[in-house]
Amino acid sequence: MALRIIIGLVLTAVAAGIAGRRLWWLVRIGRTGQPAPERIEALRQHPGQQGETQVTEVIGQRKLLQWSVPGLAHAFTFWGFIVLLLTIIEAYGSLFSRHFAIVLIGTWAWVGFIEDLFAVLVLAGIVTFAVIRLTTDPKRAGRRSRFAGSHTGAAWLVLLGIFLVIATLLLYRGAQINSGQFPYPHGAFASQIVGHWLHPLGAANAGIATTFILLQLAVILAFGVFVTYSKHLHIAVAPINVLFSRRPNGLGPLPPMRSNGKVLDFEEADPDSDVFGIGKIEDLSWKGMLDLATCTECGRCQSQCPAWATGKPLSPKMIILELRDHAFAKAPYLLAASEDARAALPDAARAEAERPIVGDADARGVIHPDELWSCTNCGACVEECPVDIEHIDHITGMRRYQVLVESAFPTEAATMLKNLENKGDPWGMGESRRADWMTDLDFEVPVVAGKIGDDVEYLFWVGCAGALEDRARKTTRAIAQLLHAAGVSFAVLGPAETCTGDPARRMGNEFVFSMLAQQNIETLTEAGVRKIVASCPHCFNTIAREYPQLGGNYEVIHHTQLLARLLADGKIKPVTPIEEKVTYHDPCFLGRHNRVFTPPREIMEQVPGVHAQEMHRCKERGFCCGAGGARMWMEERIGKRINTERIDEALGTDPDTISTGCPFCLVMLGDAVAAKKGAGEAKESLEVVDVAQLLVRSVQPAGTGPGPAGDGAGATGRP
Repeated sequence: MALRIIIGLVLTAVAAGIAGRRLWWLVRIGRTGQPAPERIEALRQHPGQQGETQVTEVIGQRKLLQWSVPGLAHAFTFWGFIVLLLTIIEAYGSLFSRHFAIVLIGTWAWVGFIEDLFAVLVLAGIVTFAVIRLTTDPKRAGRRSRFAGSHTGAAWLVLLGIFLVIATLLLYRGAQINSGQFPYPHGAFASQIVGHWLHPLGAANAGIATTFILLQLAVILAFGVFVTYSKHLHIAVAPINVLFSRRPNGLGPLPPMRSNGKVLDFEEADPDSDVFGIGKIEDLSWKGMLDLATCTECGRCQSQCPAWATGKPLSPKMIILELRDHAFAKAPYLLAASEDARAALPDAARAEAERPIVGDADARGVIHPDELWSCTNCGACVEECPVDIEHIDHITGMRRYQVLVESAFPTEAATMLKNLENKGDPWGMGESRRADWMTDLDFEVPVVAGKIGDDVEYLFWVGCAGALEDRARKTTRAIAQLLHAAGVSFAVLGPAETCTGDPARRMGNEFVFSMLAQQNIETLTEAGVRKIVASCPHCFNTIAREYPQLGGNYEVIHHTQLLARLLADGKIKPVTPIEEKVTYHDPCFLGRHNRVFTPPREIMEQVPGVHAQEMHRCKERGFCCGAGGARMWMEERIGKRINTERIDEALGTDPDTISTGCPFCLVMLGDAVAAKKGAGEAKESLEVVDVAQLLVRSVQPAGTGPGPAGDGAGATGRP
């Protein structure tokens, strides 16, 4: 008895020392990151929301269960280890007493049954994982495997470790049954089966029980140590990462630029001491460092990334892994106590410290520029990540440094940024063109001059595309016609409206974004604007979720939300049937970023004759059009065009019309349809329209024709 107590306690002390040393090393690396006070403040302000997230995502495994088979396997394993904490207590107790039972519940038959049930479910889970990994082995599936680039060897060791945990558990429990030491009279069915197998060994079962209790503890402790040195560290840190993620309602706004925990003031910023984005690994916040440590390498983000799916080098998973590996390799430099200590480091450690975060092969950059600039900010990676890693924050942080400090970004985007600064729109068309879309209307649209009138309910934020791009103007006119028909009082800013700054911010130029945003906030404040309806999801997201960072707080609604409400209230009545098969494309910044999925579909449901057909990737898993992240103004030179990939999916539904709720999507999908028509791969009648254009056709009396708002998407090209 004394010997097994000594062995058990020595094993525990050794494992705790090794694991504790590793965890302290990881904590020290995390502390080299920048402060993130907004994360603490969010938790303080919304503890209930964060608690709910812990219940649904950590305990409930919500995101994992969206992938049914691997999700169930992981859930069984996760829940199994929570339940099997009871068996660990029992194993430690058995060191001190052969007849140990947990106080109060230790002899209840249903407890033994639950323990054995989850032991079996864990075994089923690891068998499922093994099959999945064999069938999606990167060596066989190559780039198509979501495990491409992952450390799969460690995963096999973990599966072996979990198997040994369950095997030693059942063996010592079976031996306990035969030696009269088992606390449960019945119910532990799996242990009883193993006990039946061991029964012929007779008196040897007592020694077998002792041996496998010690082996059970040794395996668990070894597994715990291994976890701290592998990607399975997420077992411990994932709940913490989820706790400090942005919640609820979508992916959340981009964080403002911070330096030493404070929002960066460009007028007072010091280039020598302030942090401008992510130029070195320690420029990540501690939350960013936590993201790196939390990655499970599951590849779900990679499998849903439109850039990766179309042959581009960007893998959200590999971005995180490359940064993590660099952080660990640079750790001796980061943790050195002085400059002298750093100078004394081996050449390899100092060379790692000098590597740029972003750079091509010649520069030995951690992240290749083609990876960085392929991102569309669609958010599919963040949506899919089961541990709430915020890939877009890291990509944007690196873009900020490249733009603001290195002046290194795609050359074609320079024109867009210059136009934003000088003309207030990405195309450089100027304020004089912003009211041209009103020309064909048979009613007057009020333009705000000074204060907005008390009789005006909404300011209609037209946006740059809605005012200046030929195809998007048709959507703008359709929205205006519908609001007018419904008796909604609205006005526009006209020439006083300027770009919200979204393209600049997503590009990484926080300075231009701040300039444009402050200008717009000043205009809106002076006009006394209360409620805004926006036709562009990018404008909608920026004004509603990012302007509050600069003091601009408004009630903002997307036009599909307002139109759906007007339909429900009977203020708009579709009458003319539109006998067409229509497939709807979810704009990323309307759908994933802001959880607006239902209103556009409700509009289509109300249009008589429309037969809605969903693409297989829709709603939360919708596929990007390729325009986000300022990609609208960058050439797509690598791999297949993202908009072409999306149109190929749409054509799979054999639609008569493709609808959407975003002018960027309208342009990108329209261009892809035009190319397909030119190649004879799409019917000539196929068009891309906004749902507002569908609705306005049906609201017009039969026989009047589509009118100016009902024309198709056309192929006039971008302005």
